[in-house]
Amino acid sequence: MALKHKPLKGILLITIAIATFSIMDTIAKYLSQSYPVGSVVWARYAINLIVLSVFLVASGEVKRVKTARPGTQVVRGLMLGASTLLYFTSLTVLPLAEAAAIGFVLPVFVAILAVPMLNERIDMPRIIAIFVGLSGALIVVRPGTALFTVYALLPVAMALCNAFYQILTRKIAGVEHPLTSLFYGSLIGTVMSTTLLSAGVAMPVGWFHWVLFLTLGVLATVGHFVLIRAFDYAPATLLSPFVYTQLIWVMLFGWFIFGDFPDGWSLVGMAVIVASGLYIANRQRLTAKR
Repeated sequence: MALKHKPLKGILLITIAIATFSIMDTIAKYLSQSYPVGSVVWARYAINLIVLSVFLVASGEVKRVKTARPGTQVVRGLMLGASTLLYFTSLTVLPLAEAAAIGFVLPVFVAILAVPMLNERIDMPRIIAIFVGLSGALIVVRPGTALFTVYALLPVAMALCNAFYQILTRKIAGVEHPLTSLFYGSLIGTVMSTTLLSAGVAMPVGWFHWVLFLTLGVLATVGHFVLIRAFDYAPATLLSPFVYTQLIWVMLFGWFIFGDFPDGWSLVGMAVIVASGLYIANRQRLTAKR
């Protein structure tokens, strides 16, 4: 299996991964209407950790729990856990599509943080694209409207934490095995979210909610595993635009399950954010080739 030899398979896998994460977010929003966000976040990571641990034992890959970068892995895990907590909290109020769209300012933060943390350059076209992306987020939330609350800022904070997570992941790429990073992400997330349960544990009511809580962790495991496999078949520059297929999924799920559908201005803002992110990604690809 050689990189770039099966781009269609890579595209298919990343599309499946994004759809999986969208289903996970939908379940999280549904559960957060009846349970504390801390309990939902804990289920996402604890079950993820159990499933992944069973997989490592069954596949004889227990050695992957040993890390050469413990400090970096801890910080990565904290950033990932914080991003999940912030995003799931925003979903208690925000519609799925709007929350996802605001969170797509992620490439903006990655481009900014890559300068001091990865010694990458940032040129004027990308600086302009960054401000365009931020303006798109403002169009979605529209200060002065009912959507513009503190909850609208949480996906932005999530994107910032996620940007740190991605930058740190880049720094250990080629040093740590993907399974090692997956394991420590779920481990640190579990430890972090367990502290949130000190306010009280909310047990699922009825078999359906039990199934949803279990599904939450399984989807997190499957989604991340499929995402990693996607990059085995195609380069990030080819696959990154397909991340935006999440907007299609969350608009559909939000409409069918919660009766929410973005209005005209929100759709315009989403288009601006996506265009900005795609431009930044393409500019990064062209710069890397020089």
